[in-house]
Amino acid sequence: MPSLVAPTVDVHASFLAAMAEYLADGRGGFDDFSNIGNDLRAYGSTWGSPAGFARFVDYLVAQRLEETPRPPGFVPTTVLWWLDGPEYLGRLNIRHRLAPGQAGERNGHIGYDVRPLARRRGHATAMLAAARPLAAALGLPKVLVTCDWDNEASRRAIERNGGVRADRRDEKLRYWILTD
Repeated sequence: MPSLVAPTVDVHASFLAAMAEYLADGRGGFDDFSNIGNDLRAYGSTWGSPAGFARFVDYLVAQRLEETPRPPGFVPTTVLWWLDGPEYLGRLNIRHRLAPGQAGERNGHIGYDVRPLARRRGHATAMLAAARPLAAALGLPKVLVTCDWDNEASRRAIERNGGVRADRRDEKLRYWILTD
């Protein structure tokens, strides 16, 4: 049964296979501003080695700490991986507060991504459900979750988790979800 866990070096091979799927799916270009896209560009050349992957995992785990240096506009974020044993299925980020300005309004508190070969199996819905009590434990009674207006699968995952649509801003639909 899949679960959300802190990033771990134990799934190195599966993680690399998932990243190859993302690349084959067209992710990682300079127009891909997602976490996956940013990570492919920033770390893709180094995470093939065990030491490079360990540094990447340490970087992700450190993002939850307030004192971790980060670019302006970025906030502490708990990064979790959706794993089924040794199989990497996806990633979920819980931002501890909304980023300042338009970034927070567009990205919300929770973002998630399911690897291409694991899609259409309910993983996004299950990941989001598993994240709700974790967000509550971070002091977030409700979370903003967004998706592209044409991402039907993500919209359904949000709505299945009680998401109430707030509005649409540009290409993003914005939903509020109670965490408890």
